[in-house]
Amino acid sequence: MNQLHSDERSGSSRIATWNTSFAARMMTMEFASARMAPFEARLSDSDLGPLRIARLAVTPVIVERDAAHLAVRSDPAYLILIQLAGTGEVAHYGHVATLAPGDMILCDASAPLKVTFDAPVETLLLRIPAATLKAHLPSPECFCGRALRTSEGVTAVVATMAVSLFGHLQAGLSLQYQERVARHLLDVIATAYALAFHTPELHSSIVSGRCATVKLFIEQHLRDPDLSPCSIAARLKLSPRYLRMIFAGENETVSAYILRRRLEQCARQITDPAWRGHSMTEIAFGWGFNSAPHFTRTFRDRFAMPPRDYRRLKLEEGGVPFRRPATTDCHRDVQAA
Repeated sequence: MNQLHSDERSGSSRIATWNTSFAARMMTMEFASARMAPFEARLSDSDLGPLRIARLAVTPVIVERDAAHLAVRSDPAYLILIQLAGTGEVAHYGHVATLAPGDMILCDASAPLKVTFDAPVETLLLRIPAATLKAHLPSPECFCGRALRTSEGVTAVVATMAVSLFGHLQAGLSLQYQERVARHLLDVIATAYALAFHTPELHSSIVSGRCATVKLFIEQHLRDPDLSPCSIAARLKLSPRYLRMIFAGENETVSAYILRRRLEQCARQITDPAWRGHSMTEIAFGWGFNSAPHFTRTFRDRFAMPPRDYRRLKLEEGGVPFRRPATTDCHRDVQAA
């Protein structure tokens, strides 16, 4: 069992060292302290057959895997988070899920991911090679970003089994049994998802798999102002009609999905204290908008208030003093809306 602790260095140096070490153990992600709290973290990890299992304890933190991390070549993999103590918010694949103790969520390492822990937490992490997971759970992309609640199906069994196996690894589980118990754990995980999401829209694995592929492409290119149904169809070699058909069960069009996801990402960023010195226009254009009035109008339609008021409200709710950024002429149409 390997052990990793945040060292005694201060501030950004401590987090940078942790990020480098965590990337070597699990995958490349960026940890950043939340709510200006001092950063403390502890990780215990080990291989379990083809899997990597780790127990993470950390102070309030925001963890992100963004486009820069995705550009680094690595073996395809999935990550399962099982919440042990405290709560967290996971934004992934167009979903936002709040995890309570006992809940779990599946994430695709090839897609952007953001996890926010506003208080000290403990979580169990499973890193699973893509081919290994797909042998047990076909089309796992259909389930990414969708939380499994501890009260649903056999989710509690998954959590109990994973924690128990981690304890056996700490005590020295024999190598000859690790492959076998890893397979059993993956079978239970697959059963948990089958029970929780056995719904009509998931019956066609081909259509649901292609819909998930489209969503993954959108998430990876959300900042591109030229992203559109036509560009998506061309890049994925689909006809526009077929693209509309595979999205028909989502209760929103492809264009509506793109707009909603951009607005959600903008809403998160403008309320992030680390971005309070940046203008609304800068953030909006960074997420693919190319018209400040259009951003302001659609933001108000979705969140029932202008972006500046939304920022002030959320920052004040979080105990962060609101400070209006320096405004240039080209930004006034958003700031004053």
